[in-house]
Amino acid sequence: MAKSSSKKALVIVESPAKAKTINKYLGPGYEVKASMGHVRDLPSKGINVDIENNFEPTYGIMPGKQKTVTALKAAMKNCDELYLATDLDREGEAIAWHLAKILKVPEEKTYRVIFNAITKSAITQAFEKPGKLDNNKIMAQQARRILDRIVGYQISPLLWKRIARGLSAGRVQSVAVKIIVEREREIRAFTPDEYWLIPAVFTTDLQTNYTQEWLDFLSAQNEKGKGPTIAEQTQWLTKHNAFKSELYKIGEEKFHVSSKEQADKVFNALKGAQYALNDLQTKESKSHPSAPFITSTLQQAAANRLGFSAKGTMAVAQQLYEGIDLGSMGSLGLITYMRTDSTHISNEAITDARKYIQNKFGPDYLPEKPKVYTAKKNAQQAHEAIRPTDVDIVPEEIKSFLSNEQFKIYDLIWKRFVASQMESAKWNVTNLNIKADTTIGPCYYRTTGHILVFDGFSKVWPISSSEQELPKMDVGQKLLPVDIKAEQHFTKPPARYTEASLVKALEKEGIGRPSTYASIISTIQDREYVEQIDKKFAATDLGEVVTDKLNEYFPKVMDIAFTRYMEEQLDKIEEQNLDWIGVLKDFYGPFSKNLSNATEQMAHAKAEVTPSEYNCPDCKKQLVYRFGKNGRFLSCSAYPDCKFACPCDKDGKMVEEKISDHKCPNCGKPMVHKRGRFGEFLGCSDYPECKTTLKLDKEGNVLPPKPPAEPSGIKCYKCKEGELVIRQSKKGPFLGCGRFPKCRTIVSYAKLDELKKLQEEGKWPPKTIEEADEMLGRKKVKPKAKAKVAAQAK
Repeated sequence: MAKSSSKKALVIVESPAKAKTINKYLGPGYEVKASMGHVRDLPSKGINVDIENNFEPTYGIMPGKQKTVTALKAAMKNCDELYLATDLDREGEAIAWHLAKILKVPEEKTYRVIFNAITKSAITQAFEKPGKLDNNKIMAQQARRILDRIVGYQISPLLWKRIARGLSAGRVQSVAVKIIVEREREIRAFTPDEYWLIPAVFTTDLQTNYTQEWLDFLSAQNEKGKGPTIAEQTQWLTKHNAFKSELYKIGEEKFHVSSKEQADKVFNALKGAQYALNDLQTKESKSHPSAPFITSTLQQAAANRLGFSAKGTMAVAQQLYEGIDLGSMGSLGLITYMRTDSTHISNEAITDARKYIQNKFGPDYLPEKPKVYTAKKNAQQAHEAIRPTDVDIVPEEIKSFLSNEQFKIYDLIWKRFVASQMESAKWNVTNLNIKADTTIGPCYYRTTGHILVFDGFSKVWPISSSEQELPKMDVGQKLLPVDIKAEQHFTKPPARYTEASLVKALEKEGIGRPSTYASIISTIQDREYVEQIDKKFAATDLGEVVTDKLNEYFPKVMDIAFTRYMEEQLDKIEEQNLDWIGVLKDFYGPFSKNLSNATEQMAHAKAEVTPSEYNCPDCKKQLVYRFGKNGRFLSCSAYPDCKFACPCDKDGKMVEEKISDHKCPNCGKPMVHKRGRFGEFLGCSDYPECKTTLKLDKEGNVLPPKPPAEPSGIKCYKCKEGELVIRQSKKGPFLGCGRFPKCRTIVSYAKLDELKKLQEEGKWPPKTIEEADEMLGRKKVKPKAKAKVAAQAK
């Protein structure tokens, strides 16, 4: 190790798990501490960026981190050198820089150590050749942080005033919402086109009519009420020397019909036709393994194969990277750093993988040369792809030490890495062309069959194939139709984004970076700009309104190409020493003009109306769409003279109120089903004259109303005016001030008898809040203060 001084050296990492793993690789001359993530940032109160003074930031210790900082400073007093071993990306560099600024260790005694895996060899190598903080990387991250703060803190207050309180805008998150909003509108605007297909099932067995047997097989259902799967259908077809085929050509024209009349004409011509194999071609095809994972492809594979969210995937990957306790083997980092856009693999890791493949699967599965994968543009080739730190640590062998989620992610990463260095899978692909002479001319069917000749990498990384296995045939051989039918179809709108496809879209458009995808997806859901319906993202009414306002007044911020350009500029600060202040100035000039214009001209969302196709059932005037606290709804255009309003669905269609079996407990009129921000509930049909509501549980049953608060006779110690009352909550009874919400005092119900006794003795309520806290056992009071409180009470 580089350490040579007699005094200890302080090593700081982000988490206790990482500290525990690293600590066992370093000698007694090192003390390893965890910063618990970021310790210093721009304070949340105020923008804390002096825009007029070259965007000078003002940093402060983050809430709850003062104890950590004090402990690190105390540890530094007993050490003479500082090694900053935070993560190797921009964010890790920024954490290291903030720690260096707080601890104020001389630069010549401050070292930066970076490693992409927490293994003995990687840690030893990093500490033998420590470096210095990368100023370009730090400035790139600082520019990103300041840029995000400016956009968030200057647009968000505007949204509060013009739409609703609590909203936020983000340089990247708002563009991500825009992508989902645009897809939602594409789906709404989509007009399906009708088309027809005439598929067939053929068999080489001319002696048996399988038609009824095939139809009975298709109509059979399992215990879940579902028909046979594709795999089960393929199995039946293979057993009966049969295969599926599709009509693709009539004469020299491609088959395409868009009405039942056209389809029936072709179908009737095919009914009594004779079918024969017109052409048969077989060729060899190869399936190549995919590159080892980068952040985005790991998130996509975990979503598609395991159903994991991007955020959940990264949390589990972080645990695997920082170290898992493997019993007698101790704590080991199982994977390399998980925030990367590089497919590069070290020579040592490739050698180990090839050795494992040779020993485990044999020479047929090992390519002649190692496989090298091309990284995308701007990828940082100094980093490695996500891979196991030791290929010999097989997932199944350590399963007992891992949680279910950890095992699944490690298994995924291990298999993808091993498969990436294996031989390609080989297939025999057979293309058939079937001809039928009919009254409308020669009709041609075609089909394709795959036969796996050599499994190659798919032995480790299975690839699904729905291709059928074809029976042996010769050109000119006659075929018997088992089933021919005309099927009506309609073109489908573009699909909504899933977590996997949204990550892919963000990556393709250059929005954000691999390390930010999970937080982007999490944030836009937390803000209720988008929601997941059947694991697919749909824009909410709020998301659409915010997107429209930002599009109108901040077109550059919302422009996908400009967002990509800004990401490239931030990359250039790190990689090409681009002036970060210049980048911010170029952005802020046009942005400030847009902000000024929006402040003056942006109308309140609730004041804007859009005409609808409906008329008011009360006054017959046109209904319009308005935006309220629960989203979009239909309202009479004659408001306030006519107060009719009703909900609408996501497509803007009127939702008619469904009358329930319940009567209003106050006026006796029927209760109707309504939907609010907290879900479905029952409201009186005589609203707004009667405003009674009843809550529903998840099954739609009416919940009993909460019992009224009971008086306790105990005075409130905070406001001195109210009386504590007994209220009910999900966790049981508690004491709260009867003047709520003006006074929000809460006291444990367990203190009821004690407080009654104190009040009878004239000791309650005390004069100060501190005395009350002491009496309630809420704070540990120092001896001197305790004596003072006792004296005051006496």
